[in-house]
This record gives sequence, C-alpha cells and structure tokens, in this order.
Amino acid sequence: MNKQIILKNRPEGLPDNNTWELQENPIPEPKEGEVLIKHHYISLDPAMRGWMREGKSYIEPVELDDVMRAGSIGEIIKSNNHPRFKVGDYVTGWGGVQQYAVTNGDNWYAVDPNLAPLPMYIGTLGMPGMTAYFGILEVGKIKEGDIVLVSGAAGAVGSVVGQIAKIKGCRVIGIAGGKEKCSYIKDVLGFDAAIDYKSEDIYEAIKNECPKGIDVYFDNVGGEILDAALSRLRMHARIVICGAISQYNNMENMKGPKNYLSLLVSRATMQGMVVMDYAKDYGSAAREMGGWLAQGKLKSKEDVYEGIENFHETFLRLFSGNKMGKLVLKVIEA
Repeated sequence: MNKQIILKNRPEGLPDNNTWELQENPIPEPKEGEVLIKHHYISLDPAMRGWMREGKSYIEPVELDDVMRAGSIGEIIKSNNHPRFKVGDYVTGWGGVQQYAVTNGDNWYAVDPNLAPLPMYIGTLGMPGMTAYFGILEVGKIKEGDIVLVSGAAGAVGSVVGQIAKIKGCRVIGIAGGKEKCSYIKDVLGFDAAIDYKSEDIYEAIKNECPKGIDVYFDNVGGEILDAALSRLRMHARIVICGAISQYNNMENMKGPKNYLSLLVSRATMQGMVVMDYAKDYGSAAREMGGWLAQGKLKSKEDVYEGIENFHETFLRLFSGNKMGKLVLKVIEA
C-alpha cells in the first residue's frame, strides 16, 4: 500500500490535526511512457504553507483531497517504456508527500547517489540551494566587498545564501534564533557576525553589526526584521524577497513594511524571486555548487526525521524553529 498525506482542510493559522489525513491506497501502476518511483525522502519547506492557501500566487494551490505537494527523491522501481528513465535510476521532482508516485517524467531529473547523499539533492543541490544561488547572485547582484544581511540564516536557504556571499568576497551578517544557531552560522559556516533576534533588539543589533549600512538584504522572514533591515540601507541597496515565514500563519492580514520609503531615499530596489523562473539554468548552478562542496567552501546540513506518519509534527518544526539546516522527512520503510 501507498501511504499518502492528503490535504483535507485549508488551515487558518498554524496547520492542526484536521489539516491533513494519512491514507493508505493501492500502489499505482505506471501507464505507457510512465515510471513508478519509490520515495526515499520528502522535502519540507516553508513554501508548502502558502500552497495550501487559496488565492492568486505564483503556483496553483493544492486542491482539497489531493496529495500534499512537496519535492521528493526516490528510486524508479518500475518503467513502462519510459524514453529517458530506467529501473534503478534515482530521480528528484515534485512527487508529493507519499511513499510512491507515478510520473511521465516531466520536471523530474536523474541524480547520482554516488556523488552526494540523497537528502542533499532536495537541499543544497535542490530547490533550497537553487533559491539561494539565483536569489543572491541574480537578484541580489552581489559584488566583492558588499555588506550582506541574511535572515533565517540557519535555515536551508539562508545558510547557503550566506556561504555563497562569503565565497564571493562579501561581509556577511546572519540573523537567527538562539545561541546554538548563531554559533553554527559563525563557527561552522563562516559568517562574519550573527544576530540573535530572540535575545537582541533587532534595530540596535543591525546598526551595531552594519554601521555603514547594508548593500544586500536577503529576506526569508518578513515582518519586523524586514522593517529593521530597511532602516539601514546603503545607496542603491538590493532587497531580495524570498519568503516571509513570520507571516504565513497569521490569523490577521499579512503585515507589510512600514519603512518602505527607505527604498526611495536610498534609490534601492526590492524584488521578489521564485526559483522556478531559473529552471533552465539549474544544471550549471548545481555544477558550480557541487564544486564548492567538493572544495570544502560550501557546507550542507540536512535535518532528517523518519516516518510519513510523523509528517505533521515534523512540518511544524519549520515554524517553531526546532531544526537546523534543511528539513527532510524519510518515508521509505525497511
């Protein structure tokens, strides 16, 4: 049987026990030109909270009674004359939160499990890593000597953003929650400084760590931290809007920035980014990032939990902050 997480209700605020239902259904059979994938790992990302919400967005919402959308990686165990993939191939794509998936292969990519651990392909070498790479390089347009501030700096995207900025010769300050995470981004990842938003006044801390202001702010959280960053912009600064995790579970309307006039004063830009826009260049980005990993310039951390039955409580770690690096759920059974 195929264990699946089905979206049953659109949550208001933090998803609760009524949001999803664990179902067991027959393992599907691939039709002509399709393959059957046995999932090993599922990617858990803050964006999934937005995919449950009705309304205009960059992607259609998950429909009620459908499998919850998620990135995944697994092994092809059956093929019905597929032109590209064969049994034994490992592939990554949008398989959803389930143990088995059937696909015609569109938007699925083969990976080599001998080159990197499978969870890394849905982390640093997957959507989060691609988001960091294109967000900081193409949207942030960093250059050597820039002062770069990153929120959510111990997370899957923020941790890679900061490391890429360091590789490119920037001064990097990360914002994270708690002493452990702040120590991690400084001592392990090599950030120049860390701000603990849980114990420090965010406005004063940014002022102290960025006395000359900020050239690039990479925003993963929104809310008050975005406002604080806007107050310290240098001339022609760039703000990359990647996410707003502080706002996703609001019971009220989303809170926008109060300090937006700083953009005018500093002739700055604020631009949203969606990683899917850069899909044609994923291969070249992965090759460069793979080189950095091999050279030890880039470090990758996956926080792996087990059991599709534990999807709900594991997913909530995204919003409690009780995780480090990329959050991954192992769904394969022995």
